[in-house]
Amino acid sequence: MNFNKARFSASYGLFSQIPKSEKAEIAFSGRSNVGKSSLINKILSRKALARVSSSPGKTVTINFYEVDGVYFADLPGYGYAKVSKSEKQRWAGLVEGYLADDRNLALVFQLVDFRHPPTADDIMMINYLIDNEVPFAVVLTKADKLTKNQRRERREKLMTELPCAEDIHIIEASAEKGDGIDEIRAIIEEIAAENGETQ
Repeated sequence: MNFNKARFSASYGLFSQIPKSEKAEIAFSGRSNVGKSSLINKILSRKALARVSSSPGKTVTINFYEVDGVYFADLPGYGYAKVSKSEKQRWAGLVEGYLADDRNLALVFQLVDFRHPPTADDIMMINYLIDNEVPFAVVLTKADKLTKNQRRERREKLMTELPCAEDIHIIEASAEKGDGIDEIRAIIEEIAAENGETQ
């Protein structure tokens, strides 16, 4: 799979605008500023394919990227307080509509900031994925910001903080240093192969 061949496909602000999925889709979900765009750029070996912002709450659309017949869906970040009620409702309609739709959704990479306990919104999202039997893996972002000891401590605590933690595939990742990127790419390649998108 040639990750360098990735291209921006489309951006949608309302669920009603999103066309039906024909190819396998992999979604990236997480709270505002957890590092979704940075992670996507790292996976695709691009500096700025996915727009990165230091201001949380900037991604207010679902942005689609395509590589070798597989689509990546960058979902807007949740949990940003300084957003109007109507904007929060639009976000909920967009993301819930996407996740509940009859799409060819192969996997959700659920991003959680490794440095902190999962937020209430993170837990709610993970429970939603479990309850609706949506296949997912948890990606712990910003791993490079922690020492080895801190990583070990957070790892142990996550076993009690995350629902069904022992059954979840958990990847420690860093968009900065590249930790976990090969593992994420391997999962994506496996999905592509299963969906007949690559030879």
